[in-house]
Amino acid sequence: MSKGSVRALSGTTPDFVYKPHCCADCAIRHRAVCSYSTPAELALLEQTKFYRNYEPGAEIVTEGENTKVLGSVIDGVVALQKTLADGRRQIVGLVFPSDFIGRPLRPIAPYDAVAVTPVRMCLFDRSKFEAILAENANLERRLLEMMLDELDAAREWMLLLGRKTATEKLSSFLMILSRRASALNGMPVANGLEVPIPLTREAIAEFLGLTIETVSRQFSLLRKRKVVDLPSKRAVIILDATELQTLAGSGWEDVSTNAVA
Repeated sequence: MSKGSVRALSGTTPDFVYKPHCCADCAIRHRAVCSYSTPAELALLEQTKFYRNYEPGAEIVTEGENTKVLGSVIDGVVALQKTLADGRRQIVGLVFPSDFIGRPLRPIAPYDAVAVTPVRMCLFDRSKFEAILAENANLERRLLEMMLDELDAAREWMLLLGRKTATEKLSSFLMILSRRASALNGMPVANGLEVPIPLTREAIAEFLGLTIETVSRQFSLLRKRKVVDLPSKRAVIILDATELQTLAGSGWEDVSTNAVA
């Protein structure tokens, strides 16, 4: 996911798609920033929104740049990255469908946002969104809730990186992915759930502060204990959801709630 890999979506589908689309029929309607909006408020948002698709590796937001747009992830997974002065990069968060990328009133991006999988976003011009936000309490309230969720998630992630064992770290990571996958279907995490793994083993190691070898060993351990099955490197099947949550540690909290990135 280097900056050199950034490229626009190729093929016959253009980057920007201005197709008419009803917000009420949107798959993320009841989890996104617009979830509390009234029909009248949705009509205002519909007048200003547009869609954009990104290929894996494409940079959606660049750290330090003045961002002109913001919006919700409809499909796909986005990695948030910080780059140090010597070029080292750290994944500091993952953004899932219904999460919001961009901060109203703060146009300078604090990190890179890079598409991990094919990503589709519902975007708004920053100035127009801020004008709508100023006049709509429901939108403002939902955005505040999502920002508080993000703050809670950041604190939980500090605990995970600083105090949890390798087994607890990987189990927590899988619980995050499992709960997000099940939430999209309105179902709890259950045995038999197949969960896509959007990151490579190398990226998972970077995200969790582990080595690639440790991540591989922990996956093998979970499979040996029949907590998960590994049909491929990009998916797991949950065999024992209760045990997975137990292995995530006694301090486990669901840090996968909707957030503002």
